[in-house]
Amino acid sequence: MNKRIVIISGPTGSGESTITNLLTEKYPIFKRLITATTRKPRLNEKNKKDYFFFTNKQFQEHIKKGNILEYTHIKNRGVYYGTYKPDLEKKLKRGFNLVANTDYKGTDFYKKHYQAVGIFLKAESLAVIKKRLLDREPNMSGAELKKRLANAAREVKKEEKYYKYKVINRQGQLDKTLGKIVKILIKENYKLKK
Repeated sequence: MNKRIVIISGPTGSGESTITNLLTEKYPIFKRLITATTRKPRLNEKNKKDYFFFTNKQFQEHIKKGNILEYTHIKNRGVYYGTYKPDLEKKLKRGFNLVANTDYKGTDFYKKHYQAVGIFLKAESLAVIKKRLLDREPNMSGAELKKRLANAAREVKKEEKYYKYKVINRQGQLDKTLGKIVKILIKENYKLKK
């Protein structure tokens, strides 16, 4: 049986969004599962394209209605992230495979309910993560940068073990990283074409 959902996760600066975008461009059968969140949009982010942006109150209402299948609360940032059921069901009905970018709790949910395979993406070092974060947000404060780097180090240590595969996304080698992920998808019986 072909699998339908794959998880590509990693700490901030690992390149999970970039790799997900490359995969969905090269293999149109894959679509990114758009996450629901209560965080504010970053520069150029669009509602319903990058994330489903909700207020805390809206997010809680969606949980009560059963529209948020699983979620996590990032305490130190005061934000929620979760799976928005209407997006998931619509894309599966249309015959797409889904790429979910979630934490280890979401990964556990998808493994149990959708036989998903988890791929943990990481940079080769914290120095590379620092460069990527500053490239993405040049005006980030030193305190915020320090906090994000500490979070990234903690996520690698705490979460990596929950994933079947670990892939290092080396600086300047996106095509090689994508190639490794495609090999995993083939090995794990995901269809690459409709």
